[in-house]
Amino acid sequence: MGIGFAISSRLAEAGASVLIADMAAGEAGEAARNLRALGYRAECFLCDVSKEDDVRKMVSTCVERMGGVDILVNNAGVYPRKLLGAMEGKDFDEVIAVNLRGTFLCSRYAGIEMVRRRGGGCIINIASIEAVHPSASGMSAYDASKGGVWALTKSLARELGQYGIRVNAIAPGAVRTRGVFSQLGKSGSAEEEKAQLKELKSFMSRMVLGRMGDADEVARVALFLASDLSSYVTGEMIVVDGGYLVS
Repeated sequence: MGIGFAISSRLAEAGASVLIADMAAGEAGEAARNLRALGYRAECFLCDVSKEDDVRKMVSTCVERMGGVDILVNNAGVYPRKLLGAMEGKDFDEVIAVNLRGTFLCSRYAGIEMVRRRGGGCIINIASIEAVHPSASGMSAYDASKGGVWALTKSLARELGQYGIRVNAIAPGAVRTRGVFSQLGKSGSAEEEKAQLKELKSFMSRMVLGRMGDADEVARVALFLASDLSSYVTGEMIVVDGGYLVS
């Protein structure tokens, strides 16, 4: 969905064979069928990125079906909103498990395969502007996870550069996706929802370009990072936020 499908579409359009991994088998299958209908090579795989065995099988399946792994995009993410007093340890752990542990596991297994093939590679992590500047209350678990993704990106870039593997991140701001809009009205009480809408209005007012982004505007940056146009770029995070952070 959203950013993930947009990135898959742009990479497929540029000639990549795409394996779409998702916990939602129906939607992943539909996404793959939509790409195949356009003449691209695309398959799907049911995977929970927080589970190591799932990730290991995902990478081995990609190698078997497509001959290897050249590009990894770590896009899976969850972002429930809970204020500190309402957040239990398990709530925090669930966010970290998907957003940070999942990024680590996918990078580990794909990275091992890239090193084994000795052909270089590219890892693109979808972080967030929340990694550098918290924008709203109730996002502490998400912000911590995305800050960890940014730190992990830099660390992996140092470690894997010797093998010709580049590791970069993209930090989207507000992007129009079904997932983003599905979070509205889920903060709890009417009072909390009112505060959430107020925060959203404040957030929107700080966008220099005066609008939310489209998923394809993130996908085009991913295409740049996956291509030889960025052959000397690693350990970086490109912010795609319509100017929010500079306002």
